[in-house]
Amino acid sequence: MTAVRDDFLATARAATALLRDQAVAGAWHRPSALPKFGVAGLAGHLAYQILVVRDALAAPVPSEPTVPLLEHYRRVRWIGAGVDDEFNVRIRRDGERIAAGGPEALAPRVHATVAHLAAELATTPERAVRIPLWGPWSLILDDLLASRMMELAVHADDLAVSVGVATPALPEGAVDTVVGLLARLAVRRHGASGVLRALSRAERAPATVAAF
Repeated sequence: MTAVRDDFLATARAATALLRDQAVAGAWHRPSALPKFGVAGLAGHLAYQILVVRDALAAPVPSEPTVPLLEHYRRVRWIGAGVDDEFNVRIRRDGERIAAGGPEALAPRVHATVAHLAAELATTPERAVRIPLWGPWSLILDDLLASRMMELAVHADDLAVSVGVATPALPEGAVDTVVGLLARLAVRRHGASGVLRALSRAERAPATVAAF
């Protein structure tokens, strides 16, 4: 199994542990730290990052062209979209749908999916995969997993902050992958000088180097 697959599974397990935390169940019907996203919907969106990998692997190998990971982020519609953009409304609605059975149903479902993926990723050769809502392109499997790792890391922090618990710790390899991806996206958005200054020269750092 590749390092990316091991790190994805470790990150997915950390997210699953968060979903099982009683603080999440206790805050289930409250607003989250994200605008217009309830805790339940955010938990569903976090779970989706794991569930969708199983769906992608169960689908036939896509016929759409395979693009590099950074090209994928150049094409996606959600970067820069407003909170009321149709795409973001759909994300919130889908998160709520996934979470509709409540925390007592969601956490075991995700736990079972991680166990299934641990076996499947150990034997699946590198192949193209895609998520239908992206658009007419695909990614290689390990790039998909890197993108889901980033989503898991970001949204686990969102959910932890929303319910008042510590953000789950991630394995070193996952941190390297996620921070590296976000840094490359930040450089593309803000330029290399801005990112370098943000990391090394606080006195002349830009106000933000957010990747999105």
